[in-house]
Amino acid sequence: MLFTCSDPTHNHAPAGDTGHHRTVTDGKKHFTVDIHCHLHVPAADAMLKDAKAADQRNLYVDTNPLTSEINAKQHQDILDKLTDPSVRIADMDAAGIDVQAISPSPFHYNYVYEADFARETAHVVNNRVAEVVGQHPDRFVGLCTVPLQDVDIAVAELDRCVNDLGMKGVEISTNVNGTDLTRAGLEKFFARVEELGVVIFMHPIGTSFKERMTDHYFRNTIGHPLESALAVGHLVFDGYLETYPGLKICIAHGGGYVPSYVGRFDHPYHLRDDCRVNLTKAPSEYVKKLYFDTVVFTEHQLRYLIETWGADHIVMGTDYPYDMAETDPVGHVDSVKDLSEDDKARVMGGNAAALLGIEVPAA
Repeated sequence: MLFTCSDPTHNHAPAGDTGHHRTVTDGKKHFTVDIHCHLHVPAADAMLKDAKAADQRNLYVDTNPLTSEINAKQHQDILDKLTDPSVRIADMDAAGIDVQAISPSPFHYNYVYEADFARETAHVVNNRVAEVVGQHPDRFVGLCTVPLQDVDIAVAELDRCVNDLGMKGVEISTNVNGTDLTRAGLEKFFARVEELGVVIFMHPIGTSFKERMTDHYFRNTIGHPLESALAVGHLVFDGYLETYPGLKICIAHGGGYVPSYVGRFDHPYHLRDDCRVNLTKAPSEYVKKLYFDTVVFTEHQLRYLIETWGADHIVMGTDYPYDMAETDPVGHVDSVKDLSEDDKARVMGGNAAALLGIEVPAA
């Protein structure tokens, strides 16, 4: 896919412009890609009202009444950003984002429902993502969702989305109804993702530890990075990153807690048999295969990620349009002390472009 340059003398799209040809504009130095942003599909929500397989509300009881009220209001306040591509493109232009890799809202996973029903909701969601991408092919690429509760249905939907709809990857949660990804019978799924060469974007939804995280928005602020840490731990120690060495996996929210404390993985590996059952090398060697987004909010934390894991494994993200989003993603990367322009180019867009199969335009 070729993303063309536009006239850098125009700071705003002309009246009636649909957002096309807005890449590498406004004097920006680097091509920019947001790998972490979400789209919501109300038509899929409507399908859940008649579903008898499960009550989705029971998944999110890890919130107190105040948090639930705030979340409901937020959803209504940002609904146009979640659903209207024209609003989204205007916000991208304001933030200096050339391309978004849009993934479904994690609320669309629907793993708790019967697989046949979840396949139908996934169709609706994925078709809408493909529609938005098709309307603005120079501004968006798509990531899909699949029903991981049934590996055969998941693989079939993955194939449809990649081969028929042109999706560049798949968004998954950190577990399947409380079962770790490596214990959920998903070997065929991971093998197929590796074979197709597409990206896995791993994004948690809520937390498995509801009882202790109902207050203070802990389900997100602590729960999400903890869920990612557990998922990465299982991918590493259960040997999946060795069994499927070609996997391209990006972990949301800066990778959760693991990238900042990987020494606690490596230390017991050298001392205990139970920490090396499925491994042939130190855990950190497998973590090096992963990619982490920039949604960590502070300069020193982002600088640590880049210095520790390499500028070639950090990708820019926002978490648009939620309140936990990084609203100045380009400025966030620019703020990192002593980061070269080449490394900025990698983090801001080059790495994501390579992962997603986007051809970076000439400046």
